[in-house]
Amino acid sequence: MSADHACRASRTRLRSRCSALFGTKHVYKSWLVVGLERFEGVDPRTPVLVGAGQASERIDEPGYRRLSAVELGAAAAREALADTGADPAEVAAAVDIVAGVRQFEISMPAARAPLGRSTNYPRSVAGRIGAAPRRAILEVVGGQSPQHLVNELAATIAAGAARAALIVGSEAISTAQHLAGAADRPDFTETVDGDLEDRGYGLAGLVSRSLIAHGLTDAPTQYALFDNARRARLGQSREEYAAGMGALFAPFTKIAAANPHAAAPVERTAEELVTPSERNRPIADPYTRYLVAREKVNQGAAVLLTSVEEAQRLGVLRDRWVFLHGHADLRERDLLQRADLSRGPASVMAARHALELAGIDADDLAAIDLYSCFPIAVSHVCEGLGLPMDGSRELTVTGGLPFFGGPGNAYSLHAIAEIVGRMRAQPGAYGLVGANGGMLSKYSAGVYSTTPAPWRPGRGATLQAEIDSWPAVEQTARPDGWATIETYTVKHGRDGRRTGIVIGRLKVDGRRFLARTADGDDAALDLLTSGEPVGRRVYVRSFGFGNRVTVGDARMDELFPPRPAVLRDDYAHVLVRRDGHVLEVAVDRLDPAAHDELDQVFDAFLADRDLWVAILTGAGGGMFSAGDGLTGRPAPKNGLAGLTARRAMTKPVIAAVNGPALGAGFEIALACHLVVADETAVFALDQVRAGQVATGGGLVRLPRALPARLATELILTGRHLTAAEAHRHGLVNRVTGPGGALEGARALAQDLLAAAPPAVHASLRIMSETVAIPDPIDAVTHPSPALDEALFTEDATEGLRAMTENRPPRWHNR
Repeated sequence: MSADHACRASRTRLRSRCSALFGTKHVYKSWLVVGLERFEGVDPRTPVLVGAGQASERIDEPGYRRLSAVELGAAAAREALADTGADPAEVAAAVDIVAGVRQFEISMPAARAPLGRSTNYPRSVAGRIGAAPRRAILEVVGGQSPQHLVNELAATIAAGAARAALIVGSEAISTAQHLAGAADRPDFTETVDGDLEDRGYGLAGLVSRSLIAHGLTDAPTQYALFDNARRARLGQSREEYAAGMGALFAPFTKIAAANPHAAAPVERTAEELVTPSERNRPIADPYTRYLVAREKVNQGAAVLLTSVEEAQRLGVLRDRWVFLHGHADLRERDLLQRADLSRGPASVMAARHALELAGIDADDLAAIDLYSCFPIAVSHVCEGLGLPMDGSRELTVTGGLPFFGGPGNAYSLHAIAEIVGRMRAQPGAYGLVGANGGMLSKYSAGVYSTTPAPWRPGRGATLQAEIDSWPAVEQTARPDGWATIETYTVKHGRDGRRTGIVIGRLKVDGRRFLARTADGDDAALDLLTSGEPVGRRVYVRSFGFGNRVTVGDARMDELFPPRPAVLRDDYAHVLVRRDGHVLEVAVDRLDPAAHDELDQVFDAFLADRDLWVAILTGAGGGMFSAGDGLTGRPAPKNGLAGLTARRAMTKPVIAAVNGPALGAGFEIALACHLVVADETAVFALDQVRAGQVATGGGLVRLPRALPARLATELILTGRHLTAAEAHRHGLVNRVTGPGGALEGARALAQDLLAAAPPAVHASLRIMSETVAIPDPIDAVTHPSPALDEALFTEDATEGLRAMTENRPPRWHNR
């Protein structure tokens, strides 16, 4: 069909619709002329929202259909197509991009889908509505994703790279939980052909080993840290702050109660929201259940964007058009880097920039929806924009995540759909959607109005560069000593168990740390649940399993009694043997208990003045070690085998490798000072072949021991090195015949015993102190107390005397 024919056909469809609405073609003609005048000078590629739809169901209501997330998304998409006022089939055929908001069940690598899931969510939805998009997008995790997709795809349309884009998001979490154990449970599994632009999880900076180790794995606990920091900044008591949270959210419940799609359409008072009860149990101080996002919902939403030209071609009614006047997408610094944990400056900056592009300020807004997973997500933006929080101004158009519901990452798609409706009902008015993701981490904002406006590129890159340049707070992963509390929360389990989590600053240098309370530490919990904990003095200690905080050093010793640094006879997983000044340590297989025992053994070795050299080997002549044996558990504070992260390695340790030294086994060998291997031994950092990363120091030590390109090859491929190759490259000191590694190590130990122990210790210390000094002269002149200590020892005198007397020295390690 030619462009002229298409235009005439579009006008014919529009004329017939207007005739049906207004009764005469004369009305249509006048309306069309006015419409053309309104849009004169607007680029035909200008993006415009032309359709919005929502779908929902509750398991306790008549007509419950047990819809899957795909089916809910498709129902919302059909509503969006019909909402255009044009022929839904023709509109669906015009869609060339479908972008899906990622469901919770595909938001983490190990996430479960109890009833099954689609392999290609966007195309599953597209197939149900008769669309065949050339692109299918699955967005990253985060509540910012709906508004971000609107911003991104509006820019795509403005650039002429697309005609129409459908954004859809949905969750059936309530149904999945309700039917997971049912005998007649449905199977939502779908395998869908077609390409998919899967953007991944987008969890960088939001999930880490440290956060997991300290219990920061759930959103209520994370956000409670921000709200408690804000309460302390405002100087409010717990009761005053709770009253403020209740007053903030009570108006939300009124809006949710009138919303047919709300998951909890019940109006509640401010006092009811914050008063603990059987149904409103504490979750994480200061939150009760009614104050946190409700994720168990069955909801879907969709919005359709087209260019002005495409909207006209399709015959979309002009009173359906809503323009994006302002937009912004910004990211905050990672949690522990932020200067002020009570604010979210990047979120405020995003909202302000969207308003700036629209040419208005917050007072000009007729409708607002601020992402409301928790009170702080609303209050910190209100503070930044100067919006009242006393109920005098509506801050949501849906009812908010705790009451309307929080359908995974897709909540703000419902907010956009509601804002579109509000703007159509108030031509010329402006509405703002603020969408938050992560831990006040990612923020996307959009300003909407029916008033025609050209697409305006934003200054997002410049603003993000400014945010990234903000000074980061210095942190420590292993805090030890007295500290002060910067913010905190207490998690409440359903079983009544409580766990305190603290972000604090070390007294000695102000470095920030993350820690949690020890199990059963009522003294620390009492401190965190009474009075004002922020600014209080506490004591923190680091362990391999994480950092623990309590009221003082004496209490810490009660909770974690110091281990005596002496060798025992009752190790369950390690064999030890003393042979004069040599300690032989053999391990059969590495498991968590073996790592702990090896850590204790090397503590004792370093503390024992009569032990000068240690040999570590595999028991029974078998392999040295393979894997790390931790099965997800943390290594001791001093690392794998108590060696790979140990700082004070002032006595020589020899690895006797009598078989494969793979993965962690190689990392342990690299942490030893010397290596003896029999000719059958092989070495490899092969974790990458199992989809893992070497965490025991191999990524640091191997590039320092080998030429850069060879080390890189070994790390990235997991290639095996034979004992001969390792010896040739200097990774192995001596190679023996089969089964001879231990005897070779014993011979090497005797060579070490011929040297003065204080001199050996000093040499190791100075080597360690100067390894990172790049300039040789600076390294040579580095002042080390170890040198002076070695000069003034009995063994130094004995060494000179033995030389003079032409006899072997008799060392005493004094």
